Amino acid sequence: MNVRASHAEVGAHGVNANASAKASTQANADSNVAEEVAALVGRARIAQREFERAGQDALDMAAAAAAWAIMEPGRNRQLAELSVRDTGLGNVDDKFRKNYRKTLGLLRDLHGQKTTGVIARDAANGIVEIARAVGVVAAITPSTNPAATPANKIVNALKCGNAVIVAPSPKGYSSCALLVGFIHAQLEKAGLSPDLVQMLPAPISKAATAELMRQADLVVATGSQANVRMAYASGTPAFGVGAGNVASIVTASADLHDAARKIALSKTFDNATSCSSENSVVIEDAVYQPMLDALAACGGVLLDNDQKAKLQATMWRDGKLSPQCTARSAAVIARVAGLDEIAESGPRFLMVKETGFGERYPFSGEKLAPVLTVYRARDFEHAAEIVGDIYSYMGAGHSVGLHISRDAADTGQAVELGETLPVARVIVNQAHCLATGGNFDNGLPFSLSMGCGTWGRNNFSTNLNFHQYLNITRVAYPIEERVPEADDLLGEFFRRVGR
Repeated sequence: MNVRASHAEVGAHGVNANASAKASTQANADSNVAEEVAALVGRARIAQREFERAGQDALDMAAAAAAWAIMEPGRNRQLAELSVRDTGLGNVDDKFRKNYRKTLGLLRDLHGQKTTGVIARDAANGIVEIARAVGVVAAITPSTNPAATPANKIVNALKCGNAVIVAPSPKGYSSCALLVGFIHAQLEKAGLSPDLVQMLPAPISKAATAELMRQADLVVATGSQANVRMAYASGTPAFGVGAGNVASIVTASADLHDAARKIALSKTFDNATSCSSENSVVIEDAVYQPMLDALAACGGVLLDNDQKAKLQATMWRDGKLSPQCTARSAAVIARVAGLDEIAESGPRFLMVKETGFGERYPFSGEKLAPVLTVYRARDFEHAAEIVGDIYSYMGAGHSVGLHISRDAADTGQAVELGETLPVARVIVNQAHCLATGGNFDNGLPFSLSMGCGTWGRNNFSTNLNFHQYLNITRVAYPIEERVPEADDLLGEFFRRVGR
């Protein structure tokens, strides 16, 4: 008997058996996840099919119920406190304001909007448009806004006759669960099924989130680019957002005090958890030092080269942002970086000078912290070029800020940026993080999810709003035939180049 061969055979059989056992265990786990998600989706479908036929009043009541669930001050305060406690991101007062204002603004946008049945008639072209629900929506939400973002998606989904199942981030689970409980109570008061709004059970896993994406009718994904890519790869129609890395330009004509005040507000709101918070400011040379002085007067502290190096080593480890600095206050970040004197001065935000772009210059990227990168530009054209270089590294498609004179003669600069930079929004003379997602002093839809177009690898470039939660059926009636002559359409071409 060949003992060595026998031992080898036994070993091979053992390895194969272990592999088979692991494969079987994984298959059982996958099957359990699929069944759990299917049960949620099944309940959602039953509730949604009845709900979408209930009429506009029922849809409006459901949206109002979900909105009031987060807006009521006592509940809002609980959600804000729990969000900061469990995620460690942002600050309570700003979360409280965000929960209220973003939801109030959304209600303003939705007020009087017809989202079921016939919504438009075009007699001249014989077209009637009918709004239809999409079905069951999978809402993927981030830890940065664990209450406001789910609420926004839930209200939009309900307004359009859909059911929604939320997949929160693991850190944001507790806040989302509290919010869903509040919404259920309000839905029951309105005589509506709580199965219209559900969430994945804890612990939140990638497998369960992926399975929800596969089984839903529509995915709306906000958060990490990994989640967005997973949404697009799920096989289900999906709307996902691009990466943020906003830059703002300050021109020589700007009101520097006003610009600094607004940039400081945007940079510090909720400890810069928003993807719309400025990561860089590009200042024209003619006002460079006065603008730095204005930013300092608003609480910014400019670091020297040694301090910048310490901060960089602290904020990035192996090329990745360190969680110990993400969405923390400037004082906390400075203390973690060993900049005790800076921390003791009580800075609102930190500033660093930069000239380069890309991985070798991490301050040119998104920071999710009250840290502002400062670039110096020769003039407006050079400033736009710098922003283009920043977005070639990170943030293409999102938006750009512009601070200019209120004189009408300067408005052409905003249009120029909109025509040349890879951005879906140009925000003029506003606190960027408050304005980009809609505000009461601009006309953008209230949203916490900004599409970045093909520049940001997205299939839409608007703020995510109720239109993305609808199907539109079109009825086409016959009209009198209108066949144009070729010369009517090609006449200009023929005149220029001949036939």
